[in-house]
Amino acid sequence: LLNGSFDLQSFSFFQRNSVRQFMVFTGKLIIDRSPIPNRTTVKEQGYLCHVYIRADCLSGLVVTDEEYPSRVAHNLLSKVLEDFSAKVPPSVWKVDREPEHIDYNGLDSFLARYQDPKTADAMTRVQEELDETKIILHNTIQAVLERGEKLDDLVERSEGLNVQSKMFYKQARKMNRCCTWV
Repeated sequence: LLNGSFDLQSFSFFQRNSVRQFMVFTGKLIIDRSPIPNRTTVKEQGYLCHVYIRADCLSGLVVTDEEYPSRVAHNLLSKVLEDFSAKVPPSVWKVDREPEHIDYNGLDSFLARYQDPKTADAMTRVQEELDETKIILHNTIQAVLERGEKLDDLVERSEGLNVQSKMFYKQARKMNRCCTWV
């Protein structure tokens, strides 16, 4: 583990250490057993472990709940590894694997920025807007169809009234003829 950032606020104080150990252990296990290069997502104990191992053997792990979009997690991994490799040369992290000797502090800002996938990822934001638009369009179409049914009812009633008025007109004409002959 070259560097790490953990947001464990949703866990109780007494659970945080064991959750952190679970994340580190599971991450190391998945990374050790995965081929190089690789992108994968593994479900473990109700959480998703997103792993990205680059061709230069630099790897990253993001542990999320099941609701967090996998595409956003892998996007985060790509950006973190790209930023890490830009700020820490491979000659440092390939030789010295002690976290104390590696000067990188970008993880906390990435973690804070990606807490809400809708604000961090433009595609997720656009997808949510599309979903909202589809709901609005569905409701509008439903209302138009209901109005169309009401219009059909009005047309039927007006046709019925038209037939009744013609019958009334014919009867009134017959009665007027009867009255004029008498």
